[in-house]
Order: sequence, then structure tokens, then C-alpha cells
Amino acid sequence: MSDQPDVLILGGGSGGYACAFRAAQLGKTVTLIEEDKVGGTCLHRGCIPTKALVHAAEVADTVTHASALGIGATLDGIDLGGVHAYKNATVERLYKGLQGLVRSHKIEVVHGTGRYGGGRTVHVGDRTITGASLVLATGSQVRSLPGLEIGGRILTSDEALTFPELPKRVVVLGGGVIGVEFASIWASLGAAVTIVEALPRLVAAEDEWSSKQLTRALRKRGITIMTGTRFAKAVQDESTVSVTVESGDTMEADLLLVAVGRGPRTAGIGLTENSVALDSRGFVTVDDSLRTSQPDVYAVGDIVAGPQLAHRGFQQGIFVAETIAGLSPTSIEDSGIPRVTYSNPEVASVGLTEDQARERHGDVATVVYDLAGNGKSQILGTGGGVKLVRAGATEGPVVGIHMVGERVGELIGEAQLIVNWGAYPDEVATLVHAHPTQAEALGEAHLALAGTPLHSHS
Repeated sequence: MSDQPDVLILGGGSGGYACAFRAAQLGKTVTLIEEDKVGGTCLHRGCIPTKALVHAAEVADTVTHASALGIGATLDGIDLGGVHAYKNATVERLYKGLQGLVRSHKIEVVHGTGRYGGGRTVHVGDRTITGASLVLATGSQVRSLPGLEIGGRILTSDEALTFPELPKRVVVLGGGVIGVEFASIWASLGAAVTIVEALPRLVAAEDEWSSKQLTRALRKRGITIMTGTRFAKAVQDESTVSVTVESGDTMEADLLLVAVGRGPRTAGIGLTENSVALDSRGFVTVDDSLRTSQPDVYAVGDIVAGPQLAHRGFQQGIFVAETIAGLSPTSIEDSGIPRVTYSNPEVASVGLTEDQARERHGDVATVVYDLAGNGKSQILGTGGGVKLVRAGATEGPVVGIHMVGERVGELIGEAQLIVNWGAYPDEVATLVHAHPTQAEALGEAHLALAGTPLHSHS
């Protein structure tokens, strides 16, 4: 135990533990303070458990539609307890592996709620720890709406992950990533789902083309979508919840999921009291090197304004550890970080939307390659497509890739290389993609943007 480690980290989620591991690799002594379990929201209440539910939903969809492939199978029912057991076992295996990595890196983990004490000091219980450098990585928490009390049949994503009943009717308040993913899961498991979104379209941070593709596909699956619709109130009893929107229309459901986003966990931990600058929304203010307003104090992950993605926090943690060690790591713009919505169909993107590209570059060129022309997509029975955005009307690199369709999240690795390395359409067009794969759709889209389309009409 040391009360003066080289690197002191407050928060053991993706950003915090990545920073800890990399700092330890670089020869630093590391103390990590975590009030719950190392792995944070992503491992225990976010990415991993939700994607386990997504996979269970995919299996249910596969069985339901097996007869269309000539396979005799019927869906006899959903054992929700069994689904939760599968989900929990997946999380537990990964958690045990993470604990082993903590031990192998010789990182001291202090369990408790830390409070920033100014300088590079954190108080946890009766202990005061001061690092040569301090990294704030306290993550995010679910948001609600004023006057809407969470409890009973009104849930956030945290409660939805463990709710013991399979609802027959669900209203999802919020059409962002979390809302769309849970709506898709519940629809696959047999529920009638309605999404209520105040903004004009679903997944509003994505390209408008992606939003339209997703909306069309979800409606085809029977999900009711109410965009441009503001929530008014909700009243619940023991078995139902009545949801009223601003127009006065009322819906009866078994559950109301409140999925209106996540906010930074920066309140009540001593930051503002000790002069760590926050913005108007509560995010920690940082410079390009993720330094806060206090010397040798850094911030990473969801408390830094931008996409709230586990892999962004993970990369920022590595970046800060290398900065502390005196290296000169290369930072990645938020627009260059891949994004995936794990609904059915999936939405995957990297780089700029068409509107953002026009604001930054002026003239742009775009092309959409329909997955109807892709052999593997036809085998899978998925619609959707690949949209490319190039800087410049006739020449310039690809600055945005947007994809909608089953399994397109698996294509985001190549897509992020194209965007982050500033590749030109004709350069990607010369690459060979295995046949039949969905990756061919990326190649075909670049052929089309380069002016030499093969499997699409010119």
C-alpha cells in the first residue's frame, strides 16, 4: 500500500482501468479507487450485459424465422430467468479475467467512494492518497426527467437489465442508442414496443440517411415510432403504467423505460469545491491533452464532453497514461471514433455525417450502396446499405462512413481505418474483399464513389 503512488485514478471503469494498466506497463506505481467493481458501467450495467441480451434476442429471431430457411423449429417461449443467468455468467467470466489482469499489473485497488480534496489528493474513508498525477474517471449515470420518479414499472436501463418479468407492452422514452437497443431487444422477445422521441428523428447524432433506414426497418418489425413527440406524464399502479404525451394521447403499458441519455458523475465528489472547472452540463473541462484546470490532474471517459463510448474512454485512458510517462501519444478526434448501435438492424458509423462534412469542407460527394446487391446480405436476409461521404465534389478523402444492416458493426474496423488514415475512394477500390462477405459492400461503395461501379447502376 502506498499513499503516494505515481498515478492515482478515481474510477475503475473502461477509462480508469485502461489508464491503470498502461501506466503500470510503463513502470509507474498505480492506485485505483473504485466504489463498486472494476469494469464500471460498461462491464456490469452497460455494454456487456446489454449485448448479451441483444444476442439472446437474435437467437429468438433466428428461431422465429427458421421456417423461411427450410428449418423446422418453433419458439416455445422465453425463459427470462435463463436469459438473465446467461447474461450474468458472461459478465462474471469477464470480471474474473479483469481481476486477474489487475493482480498481474500489481495495481492496488482501494474499494470505497473517493472524494477529491484538491491538488492531486483523494480522500476515501479514513485514508488520504496523493498521486504524482491524478486521473478522474468517475464515468456517467442514467438521466431522468424532472418530476418523473424511477421505480416500480418506470425503469432506467439499469433496472431493465435485471427486471424479472418479460413485458407484453413497453413504452421507451428516448430514441437514442440505449432506447433503440432495448426497444429492439423487447420486440424480438415478443413485446409490443412504442418509442417516444422528442427530436425529429431516431439516433439523432447519426447521419440522417442512417436514421431513416433504421426507422423504416424498425417500423417493418412492428415497432411504433413517435418522433417529434414530447412526454407529459406517467402514472403507474401495481401492474401497468399509463404514459401521456404532450398532445394528450395516452398509452397503457407494462413498463416505461426512461432512456433519455446519461450524464457525467461529477456532482458531490469535491470537484467544484476544489476548483476543477466544469462546463454548464457538468462535464469536466479539459485541454487537448485531457488536462483539467488543475496541474497534473487529468480526466477521461464519460466525464469529458463527447461521445459516451467505452472504447473512447479506454483510448483516452491509454493516452493519459502515456502522457504522464512523458511519451507523445497521438490523439484521435471524437469524429474518428467508431460508433455502433446494436439494434436489429445495426447502425455503424465513423467520421463525419453529410451535414457535418458540408460545414467543415463545403462541397462533398456521397454515394449509397444498397445491401440488396451484396450476396452475403441477401443470404442473411438483411436490408440496409453503406453510405460514403467524401470531402470535395470530385476529389478528396473519405471523411464519413455510415452503415445500416444486420452485422454491419463488424465492418467498422475497416471503416475506421479508411477514415482515420484519410484514404481516397480509388485507393480503397483497389483492395480485394473476400467473396461472399458483407465487407464487399464497403469495396463496392468505394468503387462507385471512384466512378467505377460494378454491382450497382452508374
